[in-house]
Amino acid sequence: MSQRLTAVFTTFETLTDPRIERTRRHELFDLVVVALCATLAGSDTWADIERFGNERFTWLRTFLPLVHGIPSHDTFGRVFSRLDPAQLVSCIQRWLDDVGREIGKHIAIDGKTLRGSFDKAAGKNPLHLVSAWACEARLTLGQVATEAKSNEITAIPLLLELLHLKGATVTIDAMGCQKEIAKKIVDGGGDYLLALKDNHPKLADAVGEEFTKALEADVPPADMRRHTTVETSRGRRERRDYFALPAPKTLPGFADWANLATIVMVIRITIINGRETGEVAYFLSSLPPKVKTLAKRIRQHWSIESQLHWVLDVTFTEDASRIRKRHAPQTSAMLRRLAVSILSSDTSVKDNLRGKRYRASLSTDVLERILLSFVEK
Repeated sequence: MSQRLTAVFTTFETLTDPRIERTRRHELFDLVVVALCATLAGSDTWADIERFGNERFTWLRTFLPLVHGIPSHDTFGRVFSRLDPAQLVSCIQRWLDDVGREIGKHIAIDGKTLRGSFDKAAGKNPLHLVSAWACEARLTLGQVATEAKSNEITAIPLLLELLHLKGATVTIDAMGCQKEIAKKIVDGGGDYLLALKDNHPKLADAVGEEFTKALEADVPPADMRRHTTVETSRGRRERRDYFALPAPKTLPGFADWANLATIVMVIRITIINGRETGEVAYFLSSLPPKVKTLAKRIRQHWSIESQLHWVLDVTFTEDASRIRKRHAPQTSAMLRRLAVSILSSDTSVKDNLRGKRYRASLSTDVLERILLSFVEK
């Protein structure tokens, strides 16, 4: 079993140690592996990771040297604060490639603020992370940090450079609805589906007028497609009407949007306890106007909120984390996102994510099964 577990983590051997050699007492590989195992097993702070290491030292020694024992929580914090976040993301991506994880065809991109990462004394704002989420596989593919949500426009192109886009559909909310971002996705061999709001007021108005004209026509356009879904749950009823039209070349700035092929309108009617509310949303896409496919991607996009961001806050208490020195918020956040991916894809333990973490904290047999399940599928 020890050899199988050692093989699980081989990719982390390629990480560059940020410390000078004479100050190294503990191997970087050992630090990263212990931290990942501890994060999977319910540890949310450097002190918790140290406690996990000491409690599970005998098990850890079956596949790690740990010549000088378990590092202190200060050592974990210091090393992860200096570790290059981009290199860690690249390392994890290679790992996903090496173990042959199928990521599917849909990548959702969205941002999340680490609310506890602010540092008043240092004049440091909370860190904002933009993540790429493989919706079908429930895997985090990469992340880029910014100092504010408004900087997502500059962070998204950097994140796209980390991803394999060929054949994938990338969905982004209105913040990422930019001509340059659309072009970068198309240049990478992918397609885009971008939410369109008031950041492009003339274009949004023009798209709205196209659908108004189509719906008010005595005979609807032959090339307009419609799809309706209705969901009812716990006193809440939501109806969504999706409409797709080929993008008219008369739209403002049409030629500036790479491969723009389709415009989409979604009308959402929600009834809760007899009270009705409505919302209209518009989208631009390089995909053909196949309305069911577009509807699926629009709905699926929000799995990054429900299956990643919500889990990070509720199960991993990310918003409460006070890890804030240098790169530590980014590197620890990437470990949490990797842990979510590993736990989400696991089929060896029948439980929810909170239950899997708790059971992994109680039993190294459970933790081993979860780790081996991820790499041996």
